[in-house]
Amino acid sequence: MITIFAKLQAAEGKEYEFRSAIETMVAAVSENEPDVMKYALHEVDGSPGTFLLHEVYANDEALKAHGQTDHMKAFGQTLKGISGGRPEISRVTEITDVKR
Repeated sequence: MITIFAKLQAAEGKEYEFRSAIETMVAAVSENEPDVMKYALHEVDGSPGTFLLHEVYANDEALKAHGQTDHMKAFGQTLKGISGGRPEISRVTEITDVKR
């Protein structure tokens, strides 16, 4: 499994538009990418307009394919003018977790 955390910032005054764009992206991933195991949107408490995407891919091929989708390309274009900066992307290795 491949896990990614992406931190994205909306431009000031564009928070609602930015959130809507990310929600559209999450829906597109859900509908079109069966090898994406998790693609969850979060907003940072106390920091309106700061969003985190928690992404989990089945393998490297799924991650690579994600970056090549039409909806990912469209998402990148949509963010122009509403983004407060470049996304901060971190690929992480899970060490342990709690399963219930």
